[in-house]
Parts: sequence; C-alpha cells; structure tokens
Amino acid sequence: MAGVLRGLLVAGVAVLGMAAPAWADEVEDAAKEALDLYKKGDLGGAAGQLDYAAQLIRQQKAAGIEKLLPAAPAGWTAEKGESQAAAAALFGGGVTAERRYTKGDADMTLSIVTDSPMLQGMAAMFTNPAVMASSGAKLEKVGGQKAFLQYDAEARSGEATMIVDNRMMVTVRGNGATREEILGLLAALDVARLAKA
Repeated sequence: MAGVLRGLLVAGVAVLGMAAPAWADEVEDAAKEALDLYKKGDLGGAAGQLDYAAQLIRQQKAAGIEKLLPAAPAGWTAEKGESQAAAAALFGGGVTAERRYTKGDADMTLSIVTDSPMLQGMAAMFTNPAVMASSGAKLEKVGGQKAFLQYDAEARSGEATMIVDNRMMVTVRGNGATREEILGLLAALDVARLAKA
C-alpha cells in the first residue's frame, strides 16, 4: 500500500515540477510529510497532508485556467480574471475561473467550472438536446462545439453554455449584449488548450 501511495504522490508531484517550482516544493513537502505520517500510522494526519497537497494542485490548475480566459472583444473592456479552487469538502470541490467584460452599460461574464462532481449530472442535462429544448434553449455550433443559447432579443440578455471534454462547463452571460456578441465571446475561448488544462 505504501508503494502505491508513494507512486501516486511522485506522479502528481512530477506533473507540477516543470511548471511551477515554488508550487512543486510545497506539494512535495506536503506529500513527503503525508508519506512519513502514513508510515508512522497517523492516517488522519496523512490524509490531511494529502488534502493540503491536492488543494495546492487545484489552486495551480485554477491559475492556469484563468490565463486561458479570452481577451476583450473589439469595443469591449476586460476586467482582471479571477479563479478559485474549492476543496472537496465544499460542494464536492472544483476549480472555477471567470472574467467580466464591459461596453458602456452592457456586460458579459465568461465563467469556466471544472473538476466538480456536480458537473457530471449537469453535463448529461446540457448534452441532451431534448432537455435543453424544453427549457427554451437553442442548439448552436461554436468553434465546432455544441453550445446551447437562451437569448431574449427584447431584453438584449442571454446565456450560452457549452461542455468541453465532458468535464468542463463554459458559460457566457450577457446583459445589453447581442446574441452575436455572446456567442462571439464563447468562440474566442481556446477550447483545445482548455481541454488540456
């Protein structure tokens, strides 16, 4: 059992080693401490250190996804992106990143949610055209991906959602924005890079 635990820890740390040495040092320290505690029979302490290491990894992933948030479309201004990583104890955990865009009184927000157990059920719903059609959403193709759009032309507000790699939900909410602007912001996301995150 210790060999399996050691292998998992080494593999997780190796993934981080090249990308962010400072993060990797903290992750490595927590992983080593977890292994030491495990060998001493302190299972609670070992689990706590593994949870801590996992949270550091989620935080690094959140920061990486935040960098993939699209720049402002022409005529729009982008605010600074934000990201956060929730521990498994909070709603099952997950990583989120979001950026708000403004143009006069209009605004759009692009958000990405991943690594949340709650996404599995939501993904099944969003990938079922019958379910989405019953909610008034229309199926759209955005950059080769299926997306669902709910848009009120009179209010100039709407929401477009797509599932990436069956584990990430990307949503653009717009107020005072055209249908084309909402779908255009969704299309500006580099889906191929996001799927590798």
